[in-house]
Amino acid sequence: MSEFTIGIAERRIRICAMYDYAQEFCKKYLTEGEPDFTVTILPEDIEFERAKSAREDEVEGIPTRQYSPGYLETLAIYRKIVEKMLDYNAFLFHGSGISVDGEGYLFTAKSGTGKSTHAWFWRMEFGDRFVTVNDDKPLLLVKEEKVILCGTPWDGKHRFSTNIMVPLKAIVLLERGEENVIDPVDVATALPMLVQQTYRPAGPVALSKTLKLIESMTKKVGLYRLKCNKKPSAARVAYDGMNRKDN
Repeated sequence: MSEFTIGIAERRIRICAMYDYAQEFCKKYLTEGEPDFTVTILPEDIEFERAKSAREDEVEGIPTRQYSPGYLETLAIYRKIVEKMLDYNAFLFHGSGISVDGEGYLFTAKSGTGKSTHAWFWRMEFGDRFVTVNDDKPLLLVKEEKVILCGTPWDGKHRFSTNIMVPLKAIVLLERGEENVIDPVDVATALPMLVQQTYRPAGPVALSKTLKLIESMTKKVGLYRLKCNKKPSAARVAYDGMNRKDN
């Protein structure tokens, strides 16, 4: 048994884990103090993640991947955290979140489109002005006047994240294209992808909370579509397009 506290999205969370791996996994986010809530993992939570992974592999037509109990436990921990964080106006969004000059940008797309590659182009373009907030599953904290992009330990296979929170300026829907072109999109156009890329817990109450947070978010951040090729110049095109004075 391993017990520790992490801080993410302005909340302290006490985690009661079965395996020591969880604490090592979360080491950059360890903190102290009275927790806002506690997550306790049981053997059935780990088995749920194992069965879910096996079903997904079957759907994809690939051999069943064998994950360690410790790794599966980290998935169970985040699932429970995310479901509770809805009570604090925060939700999980699948995408690559970065910061330039203290402002956040979040790239989302269908799997394999190149979110992480595009984020890497931004690192090449902006150097020390650039920070990776979370390369896979950041939390978005919806406040009255703004949305905050939050780093978390659940940051993808490359483990790219930083324990910071930055105001989110824009969400970018990535598509492949021959040329690099970015344009604003309206909520109706962006909403299907936004909903698809958001973790939506089961149950009508949780789903309703999630959809309300997405709706609120769309009123506070810019929404764009970027058609891009796999050239580093895509980063500058995207940045300039989202920072025009007429936006």
